[in-house]
Amino acid sequence: MRLPGAHPWLLWAAVAAAFVPGAAAADNDARGWLARMKAAATGTNYEGTLVFSAGGVMSSSRVWHYRVGESSFERLEAQDGRQRRIYRHNDEVRTVWPQSGTAVVERRETLAAWSTTPQAVDPSAADSYDIRQEGAARVAGREAAVLVLTPRDPLRFTQRLWADRVTGLMLRADVIASDGSLVESSAFSAIELGVKAQPETVLQAMRQDAGLRIVRPQQRRTTLEREGWVLARPVPGFGLAGCVLRGLEAGPTEPTMLQAVFSDGLTHVSVFMETFDAQRHHSEMQAKLGATSTAMRRIGEYWLTVVGDVPPAALQRFAEALERRR
Repeated sequence: MRLPGAHPWLLWAAVAAAFVPGAAAADNDARGWLARMKAAATGTNYEGTLVFSAGGVMSSSRVWHYRVGESSFERLEAQDGRQRRIYRHNDEVRTVWPQSGTAVVERRETLAAWSTTPQAVDPSAADSYDIRQEGAARVAGREAAVLVLTPRDPLRFTQRLWADRVTGLMLRADVIASDGSLVESSAFSAIELGVKAQPETVLQAMRQDAGLRIVRPQQRRTTLEREGWVLARPVPGFGLAGCVLRGLEAGPTEPTMLQAVFSDGLTHVSVFMETFDAQRHHSEMQAKLGATSTAMRRIGEYWLTVVGDVPPAALQRFAEALERRR
């Protein structure tokens, strides 16, 4: 989640801050809020109800997050739609689908692109967005500071974030299109902070296998170069957060799908690379749901699927920049 070296505008900003009164202080304050939000996302114990809305559709989930020493525990239960329960202990994740009697157990080598709870914003996001405070508001009965992150290019969405004034925990996040319209929103409708940690409630649920078909996808950490790929033209602001080979089922066969995750500190893009299969991969296409866009494309004998909470133009940049090197 670290970005590549400095760009010319970074140098200009550093010079400008030295001569504009208060500019450096404002930048430091904005980065300070991002640092608090990142720390709160992992270190705060809380329970609450998280509501997500996009395209006129709303859904809600109950979430629990505990931190005990160096270990973190999370639990999410969907309150509507398809039944789904997610449990996490550090990097081990269990997703249970009660209706089908299936539990998927895996290790998330790249937790950056996966979370059951409010996202952790890395202070490095300040390198790709202009950040300003926009007053204060109340969310779920708590006082919050409102921050607006405006991207410096068309490869990202504007985001408005509400951070709890006491803990720094993100209480609400709005994704805003370039025309100012609301793309999607997630917010706590109710939350209790500083609750007593109950990690055993998560661990017990993760040990319940009775009546479930357990699926353990194959997975191992790797690099793009080792698998014969290269991002020939880096996408501005995005750094590689992790790369894994993954499969669909447990077994003796090697995992065959490569996933690379890129981050700009605030949002993430996942690129999936697999061998082209005419029976499954029909035509190149693009799709969009809320802030999440998907692009599919064929490169020779391979099929690329690019997914991220970014405008379609950013996905196109990734799809065009990835090249196969033998």
